[in-house]
Amino acid sequence: MNDSMAQPGLGLVRVDAPGWKSGLGWISSVLLCVLFLASGLWKITDVQGWAVRMVQAKVPEPLGLAAALFIGIAETVGAVMILVPRLRRWGALVLGGLLVAFMGYFAIHYNALRGADCSCFPWLKRVVGPGFFVSDGVMLVLALLAGLGSRRPQGLRTVALIASAVAVFAGVSYGVGAARETGTRAPESVLVDGRPFSLEHGKVFLFYFDPACMHCFESAQKMSKLHWGDTRVVGVPITQGQFATQFMQDTGFAMAITTDRDKLKAVFPYAGVPAGVAIENGRQKAALVKFEGEEPAASLKQLGLIY
Repeated sequence: MNDSMAQPGLGLVRVDAPGWKSGLGWISSVLLCVLFLASGLWKITDVQGWAVRMVQAKVPEPLGLAAALFIGIAETVGAVMILVPRLRRWGALVLGGLLVAFMGYFAIHYNALRGADCSCFPWLKRVVGPGFFVSDGVMLVLALLAGLGSRRPQGLRTVALIASAVAVFAGVSYGVGAARETGTRAPESVLVDGRPFSLEHGKVFLFYFDPACMHCFESAQKMSKLHWGDTRVVGVPITQGQFATQFMQDTGFAMAITTDRDKLKAVFPYAGVPAGVAIENGRQKAALVKFEGEEPAASLKQLGLIY
């Protein structure tokens, strides 16, 4: 008879640990499971969007997509493992390691990212600051409590199956997202200065921006120096639209400013700004989310929007 479990199988009930320690472990594990399962699934169901957020958080642009996939998969796998007693110690190590890495990364880039949005959980808004380190420290303590007194881990095959299933799901999700980014029909027109502005003919570049965003400002300045030819640029302020004209004047980037943000967002959603959409003859050719280094100029030239 196995004296460490009430019954065989996954071993969801332990009887060898003191009641208080077992209860504390379960409470910590459930809390972390809920938090990291939500965070991980959010990332792997919106890989493209999170790749943008990674770059905005100073992750090198070529690594943005890989970072979003890796972190999303690791968080999801860790969340599942920490709920199963025979895998709990491994789950606690995975989630604890991620938390230490997050705190270390944001500590290194603290001056550059202070005040920036770092919301990893769908319902919890956070910014980089002292509160970020406090909340991650609390979660790290929960990970330690979850692993405290847990049984010796076993079941590498189960871990491999969980990781494989999550990785396959992430891959499928990425493929679906990539397919949706091309060929989408644009609205027939949007309002510019109170009049319809057609999107059905020729080449159009939609530029989502926030007038208060310095990254948007720098990107607009760079794009103002490009040769757009017959491509029409439509600026889409996502907030503070009253400052859009001043933004255009300060950056020197000539745009037709539209007030139809919600109409465009329903068809071409964005995860963060700056962001762009290349349209030709009323259909999307590509979504542009990279605005660092040679981008988006290299992609715009490849798409034929600039020369």
